[in-house]
Amino acid sequence: MDIGGTSVRAGVVDASGSVLDTSRAPTPAGERALEDAIAAAVQEVAARHPVNAVGLAVAGFIAPDRRTVQFAPHLAWRQVDVAGRMTERLGMPVVLEHDANAAALAEHRFGAARGAHTAVLVAIGTGIGASLLIDGKVFRGAHGVAPELGHLRVVPDGRPCPCGKNGCWERYCSGTALSATAVELLAKHPGVSTVLAREAAGDSRAVTGRRVAGAARDGDPLAQRAMADLARWLGEGLALVADVYDPEVIVIGGGVSTSAPLFLDDARERYASVVTGAGHRPLARIRTAQLGDDAGIVGAATLARETVASLTRNSRRT
Repeated sequence: MDIGGTSVRAGVVDASGSVLDTSRAPTPAGERALEDAIAAAVQEVAARHPVNAVGLAVAGFIAPDRRTVQFAPHLAWRQVDVAGRMTERLGMPVVLEHDANAAALAEHRFGAARGAHTAVLVAIGTGIGASLLIDGKVFRGAHGVAPELGHLRVVPDGRPCPCGKNGCWERYCSGTALSATAVELLAKHPGVSTVLAREAAGDSRAVTGRRVAGAARDGDPLAQRAMADLARWLGEGLALVADVYDPEVIVIGGGVSTSAPLFLDDARERYASVVTGAGHRPLARIRTAQLGDDAGIVGAATLARETVASLTRNSRRT
C-alpha cells in the first residue's frame, strides 16, 4: 500500500513486480479513520486475491525498526506503532517503509535504477519524498529519516510548509506547489487563463496540480507558466542533490512524474546549468520512474514478501 497525503492506494503485487489489482480511496484525517481506510483497502483486494502480508509505503519518518511512524507532515500519525496496530487488526504481518525508499527499491530491482551503484529517487506528489541507495541498499542516516530533500529550505521566508518551516523545496516543486503557483498567477493575471480563472472563482481548491497539468497539455498559457516554474525549481533542487550526493542516476517518480514531458527537459537544462562545476563534470542521468505511480506499492509489497520469507526461514531453523 502507498499511504500518501492525497490517497490511500492498495495493490496486489506478484514476485516479478507486476501489479495485478488495485484499490484507491482519499486519505482521511485522523489516526482511526486512516487505519480504517487501510483495513478497508486490504480487505477489498484480499477478497479477490490470496494475500498473506502487507507492506505500507508511508510518506513520513519511519523508525529504524520499520514499525513506528515518528512523524508525517501530511498524515495524522505521531510516534505510532502502525505496524503493530495493523498486524493485529489484519491478522497478517505488516511492514513499514518510507514511501520514497519503497519506490527506490522497486526501481532498483525492476526499473529505472537497475544496476546503478549510487541512485537518488525524487518522488514528486503532494510533496516531495526522496531516497538514496548506495550499492542497492537504503541509506537511512543515524535516526532513520534521511534524506528529507523535500524539506530543504530553498526560499528563506518563503511559502509555509506543513512541516513547520517556510520555503521548503516541496512548496515550489510538487503537485501542491503547481496548484499554489497557478493560483498566485491567476491573482496577478486573471485574464490569461479563462478555464482556470473560472474554476478558481468558484473555489481556488478546484485548481489542483492535476488540473493545472491537464490545462498545460491543452496549451493554456498560464498553466504552462506554472509548469515552467515547477521545472525551474526541480532543476535547482536536483543541482543541490548532485552537489551533495553526486549520484549516478536520479529517478523522478511520484504522481507528478506522469506529466514529465511538460517539464523534465527544462528541468534537466536548469540542473546542468547551475550544478557546481557546470560544464566540467559528469552529470547524473535523470530518468523517469519506469514503474510510474506504482513504484511505492511494488517496493512495499516486495519488502512484505521478503519479510514473510525471512520469518518462515527463521521458524524452520527454530
